[in-house]
Amino acid sequence: MEPPIEYFEQHAAGPVALIGQGMEGAVYDLGNGLVGKVWFNRTAAEVLPVQAFLAELNQQDLPFRTPDITVVDTVDGQAVSIERKLTGTPLSEALETGAVTQEQGLDLFVDVVTALSKTTAGPASKALPLLGETSAQGEWGDALAELVRQRALKSCEYLAADVDGFDNLLQQVLANLSAVRLERPQIVHGDICTPNLLVDDDQVALLDWGFVTTAGDNTFDASTAAAFYDMYSPAARAIDDQLVDRFEVIGHSRDRMYLYRAAYAIATATIYSPTAADGHYTWCVENLRRKELRAAL
Repeated sequence: MEPPIEYFEQHAAGPVALIGQGMEGAVYDLGNGLVGKVWFNRTAAEVLPVQAFLAELNQQDLPFRTPDITVVDTVDGQAVSIERKLTGTPLSEALETGAVTQEQGLDLFVDVVTALSKTTAGPASKALPLLGETSAQGEWGDALAELVRQRALKSCEYLAADVDGFDNLLQQVLANLSAVRLERPQIVHGDICTPNLLVDDDQVALLDWGFVTTAGDNTFDASTAAAFYDMYSPAARAIDDQLVDRFEVIGHSRDRMYLYRAAYAIATATIYSPTAADGHYTWCVENLRRKELRAAL
C-alpha cells in the first residue's frame, strides 16, 4: 500500500520524509516535533490500547523521555498515528563513535532498569498481551508461562534437537514461572537494547514499547537488558555477566534472572525465522545451554 502522505501533510509543518522503518511500521517526520507512523500489522482498534498504555506510562515521572501518541486513525485501510518525536542518537551508534563510553553505557542500562522498578502498572499496562498472544494475560507468572508454552509448540522440533534435555528444561521453566507471584507489578519494557535508547546531551529516550511490554516483574527487564547490551560480539558473555552481577547487587535474584532468560529464549527462538535459520535462534540456543542457567532452574 502507498503511504498516506496527503493525510500526514495535514498534520505536518513541512515536507513529509520517511525517517525509519521497523517490524511494526514506517515512521515519517512531520516537523513541529511530531512524527507519523503507518502500522503494518495492527488495526486502529489495536493501536488504541498502545495509546492508552503510553498515556499511563507518561504519568510515571520517569527520568527519560517516552513516546506519546496524540492521534490514531485509519487511512485507506491502514492504521496510522501521530506521535511526539523523540530526538537523539541511538546508544548503539554513540558507543561505536566513542561519544558514549562503555562504562557510561552500562551505567545507563542499570539506571533505566532501576527507574522502571519504581513504576506501578495500571489497567492499560495489564491489558497489553505478551508478544501479541491474547491468551497470555492475567497473573504475571501464569501469563509468561502460557506464552512460553504457546511459543514452545512452534519451535520445539528445533529446540529439542539442539538443546539437550529440552523437554525437561521446558517443564522446569513452566513450573517455576507459574510459582512467581508479585506484590506490585511494574511496567516491563521487555526490549531494552542499545538501538532503543536515544542519547542527546543530558537527555535520554526509551523507544519501541510493545514487543514484550506489559505489567510484570522488573527483574525480567534486568535479565533481558543484561543479555541485550551486547548479543554477538566476542565480549558479549563478559558484558552479560557483568550486568547480571550489577543487577544482583541492587536486589535482583540471579536465579530469577536466569529463569526469565530461559523463558525469553524459548518464547522468541523462532519469532524472526520460523525455520530457526537466523542468528537470534542460535543466540537463544546458546543461552539455553548455559550451565549456570540450567543450574538456576
